[in-house]
Amino acid sequence: MISKNTIEKVFDTARVEEVIGDFIQLKKSGANFKGLSPFTDERSPSFMVSPVKQIWKDFSSGKGGNVVSFVMEHEHLTYPEAIKYLAKKYGIEIEETQQSSEEKKKASERESLFLVSEFARDYFQQQLLETPSGKAIGLSYFKERGFTDDTIKKFELGYAQDEWENFTKAALKKGYQLSFLEKTGLTIVKQEKQFDRFKGRVMFPIHSISGRVLGFGGRILKTDKKAAKYLNSPESDIYNKSKILYGLYFAKQSIAKEDNCYLVEGYTDVIQMAQKGVENVVSSSGTALTSDQIRLINRLTKNITVLFDGDDAGLRASLRGIDLILEQGMNVKVCTFPEGEDPDSFARENNPVEIRAYLEENAQDFIQFKASLLVSEAKNDPVKKAELTRDMVMSIAKIPNAIQQEIYIKECAHIMQVSEEVLFSTLAQIKAKNERDTKKQQRKEQKAFEVHKKEDQTTEALPKINPKEVLEHKIISLLIKHGHEDSLFLDVEIDLDEDEQVVMNEIKIEAKVYEKIFKDLQDDETDFSHPVFKSLKEKIEKELASTGQIQPQKFIQQLTPEEAEVVTHILMEDEKYKLHRWEDVNIIVTDKSKLDPGEVVQTILNLRRLLIHERVDAFNKEIKEGNVEEIQAVLKDIMDYKKLEVLIAKRLSRVT
Repeated sequence: MISKNTIEKVFDTARVEEVIGDFIQLKKSGANFKGLSPFTDERSPSFMVSPVKQIWKDFSSGKGGNVVSFVMEHEHLTYPEAIKYLAKKYGIEIEETQQSSEEKKKASERESLFLVSEFARDYFQQQLLETPSGKAIGLSYFKERGFTDDTIKKFELGYAQDEWENFTKAALKKGYQLSFLEKTGLTIVKQEKQFDRFKGRVMFPIHSISGRVLGFGGRILKTDKKAAKYLNSPESDIYNKSKILYGLYFAKQSIAKEDNCYLVEGYTDVIQMAQKGVENVVSSSGTALTSDQIRLINRLTKNITVLFDGDDAGLRASLRGIDLILEQGMNVKVCTFPEGEDPDSFARENNPVEIRAYLEENAQDFIQFKASLLVSEAKNDPVKKAELTRDMVMSIAKIPNAIQQEIYIKECAHIMQVSEEVLFSTLAQIKAKNERDTKKQQRKEQKAFEVHKKEDQTTEALPKINPKEVLEHKIISLLIKHGHEDSLFLDVEIDLDEDEQVVMNEIKIEAKVYEKIFKDLQDDETDFSHPVFKSLKEKIEKELASTGQIQPQKFIQQLTPEEAEVVTHILMEDEKYKLHRWEDVNIIVTDKSKLDPGEVVQTILNLRRLLIHERVDAFNKEIKEGNVEEIQAVLKDIMDYKKLEVLIAKRLSRVT
């Protein structure tokens, strides 16, 4: 268990904007930062970070919290794992108390997979650097490719001995379970036998964006026609190759800083370019580019430059990837290397200045690149040229921005020597067909949903809004934002007149907001029904009573993830109007940052009114069930409550 002292150091040191900036590109927005949500697929920013309050809020998914909750949510880590991640980032020494046997048992299977993978990384590194065969075979290979000792250590490269069970035996000897070795794919189990997957290969660990080892890529060094040149870890609970980019952990800060990402094919392309100072490079690891991988880049920059050699198959694959990038509203450039060269070999043979100069001078806008490629294919064949021109317009149709579409259509018309009118007409046809296809698919899905709904007799209706919980949330909001403030309240006092009729007298009360709210709740003998709101109310009351105010950064540390999400939403809810710049379209949003004493009184009165309803309903139920001995007394209580409800309604200017 991590000591309280370490946790406090982490919270005092870690900056939410710095940590989140490692994962997504943040841009200044007033006193805050904004960016694309890392939890949903979106094109307009709905993610806000407050450096002052040290909290974040994602308006698209509803998630929010502090720096630790972000790491937990984004990286799927437990609380202790998130603390350890932040401690490592900020160089904080972790003090741990002894774990009980029960706590050890609670270690998740996912964490066990990470631990096995990290052991494998260390084992393969040790084999590379400290064994005779590792030095003679694996290290020699890396040195031949021009990798320095620092580069080898930075990318944690390793070597798997050309033996059947070396790694598996070493892992079992260290106490790692065979089931986890099998689930990570490091060990292949067949009946009573088990053997190493990566036998006789140099090893490339594949990291998550936060630096944890997810899996491995292994390159065979001997000539074997039956064995694959590159072998990757199989899919597991921690490794999904379609959602991972090799090198992103090392490149993320450079990508955000340079506002551009170079996309290559292989591991050595990434490593060689990074060694030569071009660090904003990632690889799809030899697989076809996916939408999930593009979204990872999109969080850090809107600009991608695809790098590849002159191989025809590679060019065609790249074109398919470009269309996916365009669909996400990103800017795409393409840079090809001289014949026979790839990013790895080109970087090896040139110095950093020459590499950067070449990339800047030879990066083409995608439309120019695609046009030149297709024109060379069409040659003098008019039918082929027409087909390829339509192919280009189909790519342009994928761009969500209408202005960009128009600019590209004009450029395409100039390059292909086709009239703009024809291309705009073709674009309109393609877009219309896409819309028809989309609507057709939606109708198909709706029909399937309706059939499913009819068949599923157990489907429950959507839950209705609970007005009491709405008011409880409102009270929590008032306490969080204004609990410490002094105010003058124009309130009512409930009494009996000479005829013992319920009356309400207006009075003025000067008090702090939290004192007013908690006194009224106590007078009404009211407790919250929503468990999260109830727990929050108790914690807020304790915090305000002891310190006199709510300090968001420190207060959120005491909360559960559910409670932190509620508080974060309250603190950041006004920011969503700034996020979408409503004032630019003349929509004026009321400033809710200032306390309205009438809102406090109104909220309490509304809650009282609901409580009266509940008590009257309870009395009526007792009468119907025959559980009332003195029915006249109960009826009188009901009448008194009804009169009180009428008075409250008048006070609220509402009709009962």
